[in-house]
Amino acid sequence: MGKGARRKGLGKPEKARDKAKKRKVRDVFVARPFEGLAAEPELIALREFVPSATAPLPVKDAGDRTVTLASVLPVAAAAMVRHETGEILLGMQVQTRSSDVSRDLGRALRWALDAEPGQVLSVPDTTSEPQPGERLQDLIDPDAELKVELHSDFGWWLHEDAQPTGEVAMSLERANAAIMPTERVLPGAYWTLAGEKAHLRWVWPTDENKLLQALARLSAAGELSLGEGSRYAGSFRAHGLLVPVWDLDSEAHAREWIEPAEQLGERLKTALATLDDEPLNAAERRARDGLIGRQLTLR
Repeated sequence: MGKGARRKGLGKPEKARDKAKKRKVRDVFVARPFEGLAAEPELIALREFVPSATAPLPVKDAGDRTVTLASVLPVAAAAMVRHETGEILLGMQVQTRSSDVSRDLGRALRWALDAEPGQVLSVPDTTSEPQPGERLQDLIDPDAELKVELHSDFGWWLHEDAQPTGEVAMSLERANAAIMPTERVLPGAYWTLAGEKAHLRWVWPTDENKLLQALARLSAAGELSLGEGSRYAGSFRAHGLLVPVWDLDSEAHAREWIEPAEQLGERLKTALATLDDEPLNAAERRARDGLIGRQLTLR
């Protein structure tokens, strides 16, 4: 084999080929990156569709450091440490990702715990070999719920009365202009006013096939609605979970949907509990097929 072939990698030594193959095998796509965390629905909502929100993050070994999870940071940074207070801000909606979103967040968090005040991590490390103990599940209390606080704008990016300049100012202006009114109805369930339409997106921490069957059971029984002024619109997949979506009367306030959502949640729990003993009948199977036709996968 000639030198030209070796320069193109065709003559790569066996050890190098084996190492590359091993790396490719180990770095597999994790379809449900937040599995095992009680906060899984909130993490997915903050990652996918909540525009402006923060939540204290229950990190195991942060000492006296304050760690705040954020839907999105200036210029979609992965993490930053406030110059004034040393508070760590960890961003959910970032510019790039690897095959395991939980590992990306864990690496960004580890970086921030060692970083100096004022430092910013633009993108998470998505190329290093996976190592034990670096996923979010390894770094936070798995049983802790997230206490999400929603904001009407992105003013919380700044410390107290600080004035934005340069790229941060432009990013803040763009973000505020794009924000849609959003309110949390129930854990994992968020009402959003999108122009003339309102929606409820609800992240359910349940096996997506089981949830689809339960939704089909309710649909066949005419019980999938949230009541007058609502319509089941479909669902999308996000990080291994199914997220049902309802179209709502935009004239109704978000709080008016709390009770109907609670009642629907009880119906869904009941339907889920019956699946093992009562397989779907013909009408419910037809309803399931119709629901499948209205799904969209997000990655």
